[in-house]
Amino acid sequence: MPDEKVQKGIVFNIQRYTIHDGPGIRTEVFLKGCSLHCKWCSNPESINSKPEVGVYKTKCIGKEHCGYCDKVCPSGAIVREEHGFTIGIDREKCIGCFRCTDICPANALKKWGKEMTADEVMEEILADRETMFRSGGGATFSGGESLLQIDFLVELLKKCRGKNIHTCVETALNVPKENIEKAVPYTDMFIFDIKEMNTEKHKTFAKYGNERVLENAVYISETGIPYVIRIPYVPLHTGTKENVEAMTRFINEKFKNKPLQIQFLRFRELGEEKYESLGIKYPMKDNGFEKFELEKDIHEMVDLMKNAGLPAVAGTTTPIK
Repeated sequence: MPDEKVQKGIVFNIQRYTIHDGPGIRTEVFLKGCSLHCKWCSNPESINSKPEVGVYKTKCIGKEHCGYCDKVCPSGAIVREEHGFTIGIDREKCIGCFRCTDICPANALKKWGKEMTADEVMEEILADRETMFRSGGGATFSGGESLLQIDFLVELLKKCRGKNIHTCVETALNVPKENIEKAVPYTDMFIFDIKEMNTEKHKTFAKYGNERVLENAVYISETGIPYVIRIPYVPLHTGTKENVEAMTRFINEKFKNKPLQIQFLRFRELGEEKYESLGIKYPMKDNGFEKFELEKDIHEMVDLMKNAGLPAVAGTTTPIK
């Protein structure tokens, strides 16, 4: 009898002892690949569904003292400055063998993304099982977009259910509805984004409009599974009173069960070094946003939603009840 097919996925990070992405103390598994490509994404290494090389050029000790990456690269993809320091990867030439990341002694070359089996991921999750149980925590599956690797995700959710580990799926909802339907039987909580109610405006900062996102959000509200909504509050994009008022009406009118919490997330200028490591220009550099004004605006939007009977909060630090 043939062996059962081993389910594998691409993971770019596993973070233990997280406290902001679901109740209690959690282990968070970040799956690679995202379909939205939001302008302010702070995890650009999560967008591409395949493993890729990140170059941290300030760590390179130079070809004169090292040069190992040149020796092992079969396609000549290493890009150096005139003094011999690695400054990039020619991604047209790179064949994704990752010999350079394996041999670099200075960690100037980093592999973003690792193929793992569900059992390998579960080994990481189970290492903190007692802490999870004592704190009322569990495992959170994030990304990128966790629901794009749906078969791998469902396998992990099933294994967690078999070990009585609370599961939370974090998603931007720009996925086929059937992917969510596959995850629902094994998911204890959802955390999802709603960014912008106007679909044309949604396209100005993301790759797609919002139709699928809103349809899936309504569906999750109908499942009876507890959920949290996150609103990234970004001036000139999602951060308008008009958008928040439209969102408030939509939630009150369309959602069958109300969220446990609606979290307004302040824009933070994060991830610039990671963009540079991937050879991508940071889209939100020199944005000119005033932090004080951002905090003030967010609290006004929280009050707007509260006055409409919705459980809005600023940030992710308020315990989920």
